[in-house]
Amino acid sequence: MTDHDTPARIIIGISGASGAVYGVRALELLAEVGVETHLVVTRSAHLTLSQELGMSPAALAEKASVVHNIQDIGATISSGSFRTLGMLIAPCSVRTMSEIATGVTSTLISRAADVVLKERRKLVLMVRETPLHLGHLRTMTSLAEMGAIIMPPVPAFYALPETIADMVDHSVGRALDLFGVDCGAVRRWAGMPAARKAAPEPR
Repeated sequence: MTDHDTPARIIIGISGASGAVYGVRALELLAEVGVETHLVVTRSAHLTLSQELGMSPAALAEKASVVHNIQDIGATISSGSFRTLGMLIAPCSVRTMSEIATGVTSTLISRAADVVLKERRKLVLMVRETPLHLGHLRTMTSLAEMGAIIMPPVPAFYALPETIADMVDHSVGRALDLFGVDCGAVRRWAGMPAARKAAPEPR
């Protein structure tokens, strides 16, 4: 395969923070638009997936193009020569965020993220924690200075979501926007209603 034949690929990391649905939905949306996904999941994430979604590791694996073992430091995604659009960690726990920030690459999820940063590719972290203490904020600042994008999954109420699924889709869709992937899940802002625009200006 030549460089020109490289398919669009995104690495999806799922850590043990609450919000496993974000990573699962990212896999589903990327599959719908034909983007190759490389999945790496922490051990604690499997517990969260079972608790929040009732999902087994096998069921999750079916949603990804390729699944990598969390301890496989020799995986393709551990090398910068393996071309990708970048990596989305959804959700991203404070522990995983801290490992990346300090350069600790004890597992494949932090190693892959480190590779993405050194290759100047997109690293998007959907950090799930609140409230934040000063240490968290300093870690986020450090990562932003290194080139990562910190994107907590905050609901967009201007999109008038009707269900939790609507809110999840919007957050994941906006995260995928950062990779230049439009999955059709985002309700785009088109300005205020025409009736308001037509209202007479106050004298």
